[in-house]
Amino acid sequence: MARVIFYEKPGCKNNTRQKVLLTAAGHEVIAYSLLTEPWTVERLESFFGDRPVVEWFNKAAPSIKSGQVNPESIDAQTALFMMLRDPLLIRRPLLEVGDERQVGFDVEKIDAWIGLQAVDESFQQMSENLMQQDLQGCAHGNNHTYDHEKGSCKHH
Repeated sequence: MARVIFYEKPGCKNNTRQKVLLTAAGHEVIAYSLLTEPWTVERLESFFGDRPVVEWFNKAAPSIKSGQVNPESIDAQTALFMMLRDPLLIRRPLLEVGDERQVGFDVEKIDAWIGLQAVDESFQQMSENLMQQDLQGCAHGNNHTYDHEKGSCKHH
């Protein structure tokens, strides 16, 4: 079982589901706020690997949904500086196990990387249900905004 450093947006329902799935698989999850972490360009970039820049962004970020930021027209350096200024732009979660880092919660990739199968029969059904859900997008769907002060989603 792995020790997973998990950078999340506190209060995010999908981040909570993701942590439950990791814990049920026997992993130790150590969660930190993505919003208050003292990021550097180099450290943040290390989570993105060879993914295209557009995949670094949280598509549900208020400035993206409003059209103020268009991830498809931004180069890597600009994207990183924008994310340092506004961490809500960062796709989440950011995951770190040993020296390897990942962004987002693609169930198949994470299962292949560290395993997501429940370690106890009592968690089996819950884990299977969670693995069938979309754990990458916002759990509230498209009709909401973020309450940045509280760090949680708000319906409008």
